[in-house]
Amino acid sequence: MKQSYNPYDNVLKVVQDAAAILGYSDSDIEAIKYPERELKVSIPVRMDDGTTHVFQGYRIQHSTSRGPAKGGIRFHPDVNADEVRALAAWMTFKCAVVNIPYGGGKGGVVCDPSKLSENEIRAITRRYTAAIAPLIGPEQDIPAPDVGTNAAVMGWIMDTYSMLKGHCIHGVVTGKPLELGGALGRNEATGRGVMFTTLNILKKLGIPSEGTTVAVQGAGNVGSVSAKLLHEAGLKVVAISDVSGGIYNPDGLDIPAILSYLAADRRNLLKDFNEDGTTHISNEELLELPVTVLVPAALENQINAGNAEKIQAKLIVEAANGPTTSEADEILAKRGIKVIPDILANAGGVVVSYFEWVQNIQSVSWTEDEVNKKLKDIMDAAFESVWDLTQEKHTTLRMGAYLIALKRVVDAKSARAIWP
Repeated sequence: MKQSYNPYDNVLKVVQDAAAILGYSDSDIEAIKYPERELKVSIPVRMDDGTTHVFQGYRIQHSTSRGPAKGGIRFHPDVNADEVRALAAWMTFKCAVVNIPYGGGKGGVVCDPSKLSENEIRAITRRYTAAIAPLIGPEQDIPAPDVGTNAAVMGWIMDTYSMLKGHCIHGVVTGKPLELGGALGRNEATGRGVMFTTLNILKKLGIPSEGTTVAVQGAGNVGSVSAKLLHEAGLKVVAISDVSGGIYNPDGLDIPAILSYLAADRRNLLKDFNEDGTTHISNEELLELPVTVLVPAALENQINAGNAEKIQAKLIVEAANGPTTSEADEILAKRGIKVIPDILANAGGVVVSYFEWVQNIQSVSWTEDEVNKKLKDIMDAAFESVWDLTQEKHTTLRMGAYLIALKRVVDAKSARAIWP
């Protein structure tokens, strides 16, 4: 069962633990505990039935010490300020661990895209963009897609911002359609990074990838691409789920057929998908399957104190942001289950967003092979750094990642000093 908790408290606890290992004083990390800017906006929209509905939206910048804020925009009914704060902070540390010149930001609108028409989603997007326009820009804060948004939404943001400024500004947002300056490889980047990280940890542990069993919670962009690429890499994906539940086949699923079914119509759900040998299961049951690799690719707090003892996977690769609570982390560590943290495992999306931004501001373009090679180089280097420090400090992979990330953020803050 999903329990109520404040995800930002989760972030602060990990930061405090990492600071203690690094020997930092309270003053060294005090500013990092507080987001630099928080904006809450009201978004009036004329709905298709002629009524006016006011949606609530947020844009929060956690840190810009290492560069412009960077982070997605989430359209989801559970969006709230604490969630956006946590997501913004995770972005700060995610950009730091892969060492790209960004800080962390995040945005969200409280809405349910599945119950809205395209016209209504576009109206929400444009009004929200106008409301947060003073905070965003290629040199200030660069949004990207997240849960409930996609390339089309990013295109509408770019267009709205460009209209407000009076000229075309490609670099205000990443994850755009290719026609509007999007990067080749961006759509699969987060899932591709998950795949690279999974193969890296399997190699370190001496586990052959061929036939290794995987369960993927979530069939959105990250979950579906992760499942597709892990399947193509020879792993056996035995379970996948979406909001309606999951399907399980211990002999392996036909991932291409499943993804084709889901892509055919956005109303298609896994509860209605049937294939010989498959069993319908709940999202909770999927998390507890006897697999080698578990990939939570849905929302926060999926692995918590209530189910951590029931997890049977040997490895957890966090494709979602914050899927494991700090209480669950402690339980999993005691049980010898390795967790590859979100700030490392799912950093592929922001890495290729960085590539897109660089191409936009320099007016250059790279091939998809170039993008994927550069992505692999950065993900592999970040993994090796985290792995080596983890071995040196005899700690978890999450703590290893935070030790690297926190030091980079603190060093940047220290070098800049406090103004005035």
